[in-house]
Amino acid sequence: MKNLYVGNLPHSTTEAELRSLFEAHGSVDKASIVTDRDTGRSRGFGFVEMTDASEADKAIAALNGTELGGRAWTINEAKPKSDRPRSGGGQKFGGRGGAGGGGGRGRDDYRGHPRQPREPRW
Repeated sequence: MKNLYVGNLPHSTTEAELRSLFEAHGSVDKASIVTDRDTGRSRGFGFVEMTDASEADKAIAALNGTELGGRAWTINEAKPKSDRPRSGGGQKFGGRGGAGGGGGRGRDDYRGHPRQPREPRW
């Protein structure tokens, strides 16, 4: 079994359409389109699980870069969640990736240059 990532989908694409396009290249176990949790609208990408890995490779070769609805698809093998690098966004505390938010580069914000004196505020 091989799980494929399908990106840059038109927002109007349905799971049935996605399944039928891939079934032309082999047997499809599951096709799903990722939707926004709040609006229910498509996020523009989805996943297709194909039972035979060689058929999945043929589908990638045949469909990657093809256009649907004026958008060129991006198709490749989906990576498991544990293999992907973690980004800082979408976590607790404002999406900064750590407790307390912001911060800068520490004391050396001027990258080796001396700090310039500030004008008085009055």
